[in-house]
Amino acid sequence: MSKIRIYADNACDLDKELVESLGVKLFYLTVTIHDVIYHDRLDLSPGDFYKMIAEPGVMPTTSQVAVGDFQQEFQRVMDETEDEIIYVAFSSGLSGTYQAACLARDQVDAKRITVIDSKSASVGYGLTVIRAARAASQGMNKEQIIAEIEDNISRMQHIFIVGSFEMLKRGGRVSSTAAALGNLLNIKLLLHFVDGKIVPLEKAHGLKKAKRRLLELMEARGADLAAQTIGICYSVDYEGALELKELITQRFGCENYVISEVGAVIGSHVGAGTYSVFFLTA
Repeated sequence: MSKIRIYADNACDLDKELVESLGVKLFYLTVTIHDVIYHDRLDLSPGDFYKMIAEPGVMPTTSQVAVGDFQQEFQRVMDETEDEIIYVAFSSGLSGTYQAACLARDQVDAKRITVIDSKSASVGYGLTVIRAARAASQGMNKEQIIAEIEDNISRMQHIFIVGSFEMLKRGGRVSSTAAALGNLLNIKLLLHFVDGKIVPLEKAHGLKKAKRRLLELMEARGADLAAQTIGICYSVDYEGALELKELITQRFGCENYVISEVGAVIGSHVGAGTYSVFFLTA
């Protein structure tokens, strides 16, 4: 009997154990540091990654999933089974991975393979993957699963505090002067997603005020937050993530969370000390 197989990639920042329990298979974007290629969470843990980039001048580079990698896996499933594939991809606004998957789909079997642009990243993307996997495990058909996915994509909110002016500077996203001034004044940048792309939102003076602002934005944008699964991502500071969780619980009565550390793919751009929240709007 054929079934629907759910695929994602490691930019969803979900822990390996959770991905395996959901029956989801991952494709891997890679990170290169000192000419060595790593697969995020497969052969490079988030903790080790942040230790490596703490060295002065180290600038990791990321690479999308190759068309050939998609093609090989898609062809294997088509040849060995009668199953269909739904691949929920890392935002096309941040990577060419979605486009590569579309090329592979067209080369293999466009009828049995569906590729969907999550327009998301990190655990915001991960929450959509979780919903897709649960829909598939409940026996929903392809159209129903796609509807679940598209609902999440249309409503997912990403709001995050960037932890490192240093990584923004190394990546050429801010000038050395702006980075130095930001660090001197303890300015925290708040960003969000608009149509799958990262867009500056506002600034806050200090982490405490930035977290308070995160909660205000959740209250303004969220819908029935207490009934949702809230995503929280962090880099390095797990205790800070737990503090943020407690603030959200106290304010909104939320009970269900997915908390994960930002992996190397996303962490290459935001650095240590980042905090993110992900939730659904109405």
